[in-house]
Amino acid sequence: MSDQSTPSPSLAASSPPTSLPPSPELQKLNLSSEVSEQDKQEALRLKAAANKAFTSHEFNDAARLYSESIQKNPNEPTVWCNRAYARMKLEEYGYALTDASQAITLDPKYAKAYYRRATCYMQVMKYQAAVADFKKVLALEPNNDTVRGQLVSTQKLIRKIEFEKAIEVEGEKDPVVRCREIIQEGGCEVDSNYTGPKLPQSEDGKFYMTQEFLQEMIEWFKQGKTLPKRYAWEIVMGAHEQFIKEESLVSVDIPDGVTCDVIGDVHGQFYDVLHLFSLTGPPSEKHYLLMNGDLVDRGSWSIEVILLAFSYKWLYPKYMYINRGNHEAKDMNRTYGFEGEAKHKHGEQAYKLFAHVFTTLPLSTLVNATKPPPSKDNAILSPEGFKRFFVVHGGLFSKDGVTLEDIRKIDRVGRQPGQEGIMCELLWTDPQEAPGRGPSKRGVGIAFGPDVTKRWCTLNGVTGVIRSHEVRQNGYEIEHEGLCTTVFSAPNYVDQSGNKGAFIRIDSAGNRKYTQFEASPHPPMKPMAYIQGGLGSLMM
Repeated sequence: MSDQSTPSPSLAASSPPTSLPPSPELQKLNLSSEVSEQDKQEALRLKAAANKAFTSHEFNDAARLYSESIQKNPNEPTVWCNRAYARMKLEEYGYALTDASQAITLDPKYAKAYYRRATCYMQVMKYQAAVADFKKVLALEPNNDTVRGQLVSTQKLIRKIEFEKAIEVEGEKDPVVRCREIIQEGGCEVDSNYTGPKLPQSEDGKFYMTQEFLQEMIEWFKQGKTLPKRYAWEIVMGAHEQFIKEESLVSVDIPDGVTCDVIGDVHGQFYDVLHLFSLTGPPSEKHYLLMNGDLVDRGSWSIEVILLAFSYKWLYPKYMYINRGNHEAKDMNRTYGFEGEAKHKHGEQAYKLFAHVFTTLPLSTLVNATKPPPSKDNAILSPEGFKRFFVVHGGLFSKDGVTLEDIRKIDRVGRQPGQEGIMCELLWTDPQEAPGRGPSKRGVGIAFGPDVTKRWCTLNGVTGVIRSHEVRQNGYEIEHEGLCTTVFSAPNYVDQSGNKGAFIRIDSAGNRKYTQFEASPHPPMKPMAYIQGGLGSLMM
C-alpha cells in the first residue's frame, strides 16, 4: 500500500488549510508611533536581559523579555529577530516566521533575519521558501560559505523529494510483504561473525522475543553496537502484527491492582528512556506502559528507542501500548534525522519498513478506570460512571462534535497525517489559554481553548485529555481547569532545553500520580547527528 498524504473523505473533517499565524503581540502594537528616548533605553535593557536568559537556555523567559522590549520599542529589528530565534527554540515556528518577517520589514537588508526565516521554513518543510531566503542572504553576504552550503544542501533535498514522488507508484508493494520475500529468498541472513545477543527461534525457524534477549539487547546498545538487520526487521514485523489488530482508538481497561504509566515524547534520547523505564518498571500484567508518540527524531539513538519499544510490544502486546506522534511520519523523519539514522544503521529497506509500520500505530488510547472514583469531585465520567482519559499525542479538533467512534473508525494504515483533517489534528494541535480556537503557533493545525476541551470531554464522557507534543519545563502541566494535561518525557530536550521529564501513573480508580525525572548522561553524540545533507545545524 502506498503512503498517502491526502486524507480520505472520512478524514477530511476538520482543519482548514494552515495559514501563517500572526504573532500575538503584533496586532496590539502601534508601529507608527514615536518612541521616546526613555522607552528606547528601557527596551535595550530588556533586550540585554532577554539575551542573558537565552544564553542560559531559558527560552520562555527570553521570549517574554524580548516581547517586553518590543512593547517599549517596536521599531528595533534585532529584537524581533532575536525573539524569532527564541520561539524557534520553543518550536513555535509559525510565530517565529512572522517575527522574522517583521524584522525584514523594518530592515530589508537584515541578512540574519532572512536566515532565521529560512531556518523556520526548513522546520515547517517549506523548502522552496527557504531557498529564496538563503539566496537573499547570499545577495547581501556573497562570501558566506556556510549559507551557500546550506542552500546547496536544501536544493539537493528538494530534488530528492521530487524524485521520490516521481517514482512512488500507486499500489507499491507493502514493505512488510517485501521484507518477508527478501528473507524467503535468503537475502537477509545474520552474519556468521556476529557475536551479540541471539534472537531465539522456535523449532519451525520462526523468531520470537524474550525478556532475556531484550535485556541483552539493551546492554549491546549501551556498548554503541547495532543489531543485525534481520533482527531489526523481525522486531518491527513482530510489533506490526500487534498494531494491525488494534483500532485507531485503542481501549485499555485498568483492573483493580493494575496501573498504567503514560509517557510523553522521548525523541530518540535512549539513555533517558533507560532511566525512565527504571522508574516505571517494564510492562507486565500488573503494570501497563503507554508511549504517547514521538519516540523518534532529533535524538540520535532513535533506532535504539524504537526497537526497544517495539520489542516490548512484540513480547507484551496487552501490557505495552504505543500511540503515533507527529514525528512518526515520513516528512518529519526526512527532516529531523530518523530516516538518515535508520538507513545508516540498517539500510534503505529497513527505513521503508519503519515508515510503513509507523502508519499502523494507533492514533489514540482510551484509558478506562474500572473502579468508581473514591469521591465526588465533579469529574466528567463515562456513561458507566468511571473515570477515563483520552490519551493522544497532539490534541483536539477545529470543529465540535467529533466523537470517540469517529476517531475509532479512522482508516490510518498506509496514510501520512498531512496538514489538515482529523488525523492531522490528533497529532499536531496544541492547547491555548484563550477560549475558542486560534491559529497554531507551529504553523500546522490549530490551537484549542478550555471551552473547546470542556465541550468535547462532556460530549464524550471523558474525564480528561492527556497529550504530549510540547516541552514543559517541569515535565508536565495541568491546563484547562484540569481537563487537559501535557506530559513530556525527554528531559533536557535536544541537550539544551534544561527541562525535566515526567510520566503519569493512572490506577484502577482513575487517580493520577505525576513523577518527574532529570536527564541522564549519554555518550558524546549530538542530537540530529544523522540528518542528511549537512543540514543538522539548521534543525537545532
